[in-house]
Parts: sequence; C-alpha cells; structure tokens
Amino acid sequence: MRRLPLCTLTVIACCCLCGSAAADIYKWVDRNGVTHFTNVPNHRGYRLIIRSRGELVRGLGGDEKRYEALIQSLCKKYDVDTALVKAVIKAESDFDPEAVSKKGAQGLMQLMPETARDLRVSDAFDPQENLEGGISYLRRLLDLFQGDVKLAVAAYNAGENAVIANNFTVPPYSETRNYVVKVLDYIKQYR
Repeated sequence: MRRLPLCTLTVIACCCLCGSAAADIYKWVDRNGVTHFTNVPNHRGYRLIIRSRGELVRGLGGDEKRYEALIQSLCKKYDVDTALVKAVIKAESDFDPEAVSKKGAQGLMQLMPETARDLRVSDAFDPQENLEGGISYLRRLLDLFQGDVKLAVAAYNAGENAVIANNFTVPPYSETRNYVVKVLDYIKQYR
C-alpha cells in the first residue's frame, strides 16, 4: 500500500487549517502509484478530498465503520464470512479506498487492474465496485479450494495458480506466508 509522504500531508493539513484555501482539492493516484493533487480535475479519476472551506471530505486513511453495512450485505450475497473479508481489507489497504500498492493493486481489497477487469470492476477506487469484485473473487477462491480459508487467502495474495502449482499448499514465498499468518490473526480479531 502506498502512503503519502509527510510533506504532502503537511501541505494538505495547512490547506485545511488556514483560511486562505479558496478551491476544492482533488486527489488522483495514477497507474504507477504517483499521487496527484489539483484544484482543477480533468478526468473522472480525481476524488474530492478537501472542500474550499478547509473541510476534509475524503480521509487519507481508512474508516472501518464506514463500510460495515456494505460489507455485511455483500458477504451475505456471496456467502463469505465477514471476518475473512474485513481481515483481507485490513491486511491489504487498512480500509483506505484510495490505497495503491507498489505493484499497482488498487482500492480497499487491492485489486490488480487485470483482476479488476476480469471481475468487471470499472473503477477499483469505488468502494462498492471494489468490495463487490473482491468479495466475489474470495468466493471463487473458497470454492476452488473447497472452503480452505488458508489456501484461499494464499491465492488472494500469490494467485490461484501459485497455490495449485505448489500441490494445493501455501506457496513458499515469505511474503505470502507472512500475509496468510497476518490475515488469519485478523480473522480471530474480527470474530
């Protein structure tokens, strides 16, 4: 997940606190993970984060409670454990809908652009679309691995082919093994 540098946060905070901010501020994260700010958005990718009154509109971090009803509804629709979904979101983006990883994964559930296209997610930064795509993908992985949460989580991180290629075990990548442990710990916390 990409975090904003301290100097960027300082500039934004100053805009919020000083009364001289006369324009709305918009944020956009490009495909390379570079964050752009403007007062004149020139395409749909920009998101309003600060109103001209200095009011912070869109948080720079995540808010778990904000997505509770949506997560509950989609988990019911796809028959996926809410604790699992929240654990994946916590590990992936810490509930930041604008998160972008170094590899280009986007949004709450950190969907890679190719995966997002496969899941028919047109805007990975839209929480509704991102959650719908990510939760349906988790359902597909749970079905593929016969309900084995550990393998589904490993596949969410490393890809289903990596799990299959490793004889239906967690791949021997330290990143994936650490990710599985982290998500399983978060699941316990959310239960």
